Amino acid sequence: MRKPMMAGNWKMNKTINEAVALARAIREQVNDVNNVDRVVCPPFIDIPMVSAELIGSNIAVGAQNMHWAESGAYTGEISAAMLKNLATYVIIGHSERRQYFAETDESVNKKAHAALAAGLTPIICVGESLEQNERGETQEFVSGQVKAALAGFTAAQMAEIVIAYEPIWAIGTGRAATAEQANDICGGVVRKAVNEMFGDEAAATIRILYGGSTNEKNIGEIMAKPDIDGALIGGASLKVESYAAMVKTTSELY
Repeated sequence: MRKPMMAGNWKMNKTINEAVALARAIREQVNDVNNVDRVVCPPFIDIPMVSAELIGSNIAVGAQNMHWAESGAYTGEISAAMLKNLATYVIIGHSERRQYFAETDESVNKKAHAALAAGLTPIICVGESLEQNERGETQEFVSGQVKAALAGFTAAQMAEIVIAYEPIWAIGTGRAATAEQANDICGGVVRKAVNEMFGDEAAATIRILYGGSTNEKNIGEIMAKPDIDGALIGGASLKVESYAAMVKTTSELY
């Protein structure tokens, strides 16, 4: 059985003091839940202090982005080498990065390779726009994103990679995909694409998260679906009670 994951993407929120307080509160609420992987992804500037706050806990830290180069003249960027002693995971290719900062399938692939080479677990994001969804292009588009992101990897590496399906039309809108819709894409498109590239075992091993307006009210229905292995959580992860409830609901299902 794939271990479920609740990953909180804090986005551009929380000063250092606020981030430490949130991490401490989350630790108090869910540190003893052992059958769910819990990950918090603060802004870069908060990562050192949040990591220090969570030392000795069962809660992992992730970054929200990284560059593929080890070092160099890339003003404003952060490398995997800079993160690897502070974080365990890194979000790559979030739709907001693709939309606002010109991320491409090629850069996502390069970042994913660099992350894994440095010992970080990439959480690779894929997802279609509302227009693509309404035109019936979801399956082709998302499958293409998955295959581009995973180009050059091996079947064995699929156990070290996480994919998050986040339909762009559901992010921060309150309009989540139904549990059935999310499961259909996670299993029938994302997992199928992995299967086509790497075979049955790799497809059965890789963890696939759903993201997009997930919260404590809909997480139970979402996590009950067989091809959804967790959630990449936005706004709800900034609220201790909401995030803790999502973790505990998931724990009860497993």
